Amino acid sequence: MTRDAAYRRTIYRAGEVVVRVGRRSASADAWMARHGAHEAWFLGAWNPFSRKMPDRWNEAAHARLRWDLRVFAEGDGTLGGWSERMLLVAADAATIRRRMRRYRQAAVVHIPRGRTARLLFSWPAWALPEKGASGFGTCRTALRGSSNSGRG
Repeated sequence: MTRDAAYRRTIYRAGEVVVRVGRRSASADAWMARHGAHEAWFLGAWNPFSRKMPDRWNEAAHARLRWDLRVFAEGDGTLGGWSERMLLVAADAATIRRRMRRYRQAAVVHIPRGRTARLLFSWPAWALPEKGASGFGTCRTALRGSSNSGRG
């Protein structure tokens, strides 16, 4: 399975919020309404650049990310036997883009309120050209055929 396919099949959860890429999430919409947000994101700090790191390293990076953000809920992404800690974050695209760079993440799940969740890649984050207002790319072709070792 490609990395792209694995990210898309993952179930993202934080408390009562459950999100699948390509689907609307009433629970995410309710969470955003409670926090006065128009968009939310699932972002993690584990396994930078999709390279498997030791659990202790991942936990330290996750703790730094928690400290670095304001409005969030603890969560995870799971697919089969794989699971990775993540945060559901209420923030603007520029904030998320900076955190992706800082924590060297390959992708985030963007959840616009009232719309379907989408997967946004940034691989590598500093090499992407500016695209639209958010500055995210959808580098699906760059990820095709890559191995499924580790996740970002």
